[in-house]
Amino acid sequence: MPDGSKTKPESDYDVLYRIMTTRMSVRRIKPDPIPEEYVEKILEAGRWAMSGANGQPWEYLVIKDPEKKKALYDAFQDTNQEFCFWMEQMRPFELRHPAFQVKGDDLKDEWQKIRNSTGGQQRRPWHEAPVVIVVLGDGRRQWATVNAAFTFGRHASHFTDGLANTCTHMQLAIASLGLGSHWGTVHVQEPLKRVLGVPDLIDVYLIISIGYADIERKPGVRRELKEIVHHDSYDMSKYMSNEDIIDYLYKLRGKTMFRYHLKDSLLPGGGEKKS
Repeated sequence: MPDGSKTKPESDYDVLYRIMTTRMSVRRIKPDPIPEEYVEKILEAGRWAMSGANGQPWEYLVIKDPEKKKALYDAFQDTNQEFCFWMEQMRPFELRHPAFQVKGDDLKDEWQKIRNSTGGQQRRPWHEAPVVIVVLGDGRRQWATVNAAFTFGRHASHFTDGLANTCTHMQLAIASLGLGSHWGTVHVQEPLKRVLGVPDLIDVYLIISIGYADIERKPGVRRELKEIVHHDSYDMSKYMSNEDIIDYLYKLRGKTMFRYHLKDSLLPGGGEKKS
């Protein structure tokens, strides 16, 4: 800052808060290349995440080859996404995940529209992003932490906690570099392992596509702090019954649908070229 400037510099917290509150999941990423040093910075941020007894269970598989990205995308769509699609159809329409709220008479046809990235949402398949990072996990590294981490009901949580932490670090680094990203949850690992040559004992945890965003940022949707903070003991006036939770989900869907239907959020000059 110049000497005598009256502008108050941002504190470290201010910078971090700005990054956290402006980060968003980007479902339309430009195919334009990104600097190689950005990829290195993102991976370096992930490396410094916290984990149980510093076991560091993460590894990263960086994919830039178009054929490999497309093969991974196809395997993901034909297992994870199709599985999710049909599971979601068992819910009431308004409670389905926004990505799978379809109204057509032929559900098989509606699935194919989603499968092929059509259906009016103007998405761009994530394999077209210039870089895809697959976060891998080696559960044996959890041996570093206490045996209690393996007890009934914990579900090897020190392992998944660590992997979640490294992903969060990378997402914040991505936002800090002015990039956009989308993370794909892996429900069925085996087809993805075959594409990537991942050994049986290594988990495929998350898929992160990275590049320059091709959508305008939309405001984040979060619960108010006063709704989720308790002081000294649990405030039962904030406890939600099962009925309250269902009502909450209906309202939440209404607030978040816009994130999944992108027609009105393309950047000026972006989107599909018109013939």
